[in-house]
Formats: sequence, structure tokens, C-alpha cells
Amino acid sequence: MEKFKARLFTIWCWAGCSLSTAFWATASILGSIFSGSGRLQHYCMRRWSKDNLWLSRAHVEIEGLENLDSERPVILVANHSGLHDILSLAASLPIQFRWIAKKSLFRVPFMGWHMHRSGYIAIDRDNPRETAKSIVRAAGEIRNGVSAIIFPEGTRSQTGTLGKFYSGAFTLALRTGVPLVPVTIEGSYRVIVPTTMQVNPGVIIRVKIGAPIDLTPYGRGEKNQLMEDVFQVMSRDLEELRARKKADEESRDAISRWIHGTKNRRQSLVDTR
Repeated sequence: MEKFKARLFTIWCWAGCSLSTAFWATASILGSIFSGSGRLQHYCMRRWSKDNLWLSRAHVEIEGLENLDSERPVILVANHSGLHDILSLAASLPIQFRWIAKKSLFRVPFMGWHMHRSGYIAIDRDNPRETAKSIVRAAGEIRNGVSAIIFPEGTRSQTGTLGKFYSGAFTLALRTGVPLVPVTIEGSYRVIVPTTMQVNPGVIIRVKIGAPIDLTPYGRGEKNQLMEDVFQVMSRDLEELRARKKADEESRDAISRWIHGTKNRRQSLVDTR
């Protein structure tokens, strides 16, 4: 019965997410005909993200919002371990921003169409020349006052560990000179079971927005040092966030208790004694 309930919830969740994606992407595309600023599209993305967080019963705890200044552009670099990284940031950050994402995502129906119309910036990692052009274009938009988010790992971690950084985000930061803000996310990889489509309800996703890093001390040739410094900050914050997880926290969610009953909660209490 537990497997049946888990499968039923997963089907319900993915069906709802598909409908939400189609609806808000269509609204974003149609809205872009009348609004070219990207603000309406950003609103649609926020609503889409909140819908999908609710559908998957994922809960976001965020700290460090005081480190964001809506009047000043920044580049946010975040670790990436699941789809819910995107949802958590889009739903929670109180600033306008644009994603810098790999080119293949722009070919996904509805979501990719929305990305094109929203002014997101595609990075073609298989073509160094196109990557360089994308960085130049992104730098121009950021200097004009648009904040941007990029995942420097380039791909999702299956286990939530922090992977090796690619240099593009840091090249972009040094080119623009705007502050770089490290964003650390813990827990999103637990929402959708790796290599499966199963959705786990009740996961708490913890997000920590670090203090902006002033790039004035870094020269153009110190990209590797900047990467290492940011990696150390995010590694420390990830360890701190991971230590906050309680053994029984997912069983506090009503849907999780419906699927698993109370046995997981009882076992968790035993494990923490």
C-alpha cells in the first residue's frame, strides 16, 4: 500500500506540474507581446515555482535576504542538485533576475519558449566561441542593471555534494565587476529520487544567501583564486545547512504521513536517541 500511495502522489504531482508549466509558460509568452521588460515573465516564473513547490510538498527556508540589494545588480552563483533549486530561488528571491543556463534547456517545450521570451542567456558549453559571445552579451545586460543567476557546477549533483566549478560564471563576474553573491542550497536532491521520477513529499529545502563578494581585490588573472574562495564559502555553508536537518522532519508533512504512516517518525525518534 505504501508503494501504491507513493506512486499515486508522484503521478498527481507530475500531472499538476505539467499543467502548471503549460499554463504559466503560455501566459508568459503571450504577455511578452505586450511587455518587453521581462517583469511580467518574471512574475509568471515566480507563480509557476510556487505552484510546483506546493504540488511536490517541498518547503523552503531561506536566510540572508538582507544581502540582496534590489537597486544594484549582482551575479548569484548557486550549487545545483535538483530541479527544486530553480523553484526555490525563483519563488523566494525578492529581486528581478535572469537565468544564465545551458543552451539545451531552451529547446524544452513551454519552458524553453518562456526562457527565450524572458531574455534568459544561453550558454553553449560545447562551443567555446559561442560561450565567449554569451559571456560578453550577459556582461552587457548585467552592467545595464540586470542581476543574473548561474550554476557554476554546470550540471546537477545526484547526492547534494558540491561539484567542480566551471570558470564561466567567474569570468563573467570579473568582466562586469559587480558583486558576486554565493547562494548555497541543501535538500533539493531529496525531493525527486535520483534516476527515478518518484517525488518525496515533505522535504525542507534550506537556502543561505552569503554576503556579496567585492571583486575589487581580484585582477583579471585571479579567476582561479576567486573560484577557490567561493567554493570554500559554499562548502562551509553547505555543511552548516546539512547539519540542521532533523531525522524526522519530512514526516511532519501530512502527505508524507499519509504515504508512510507513523513508522518513519517512530524510527527517526529511535535513531536520534
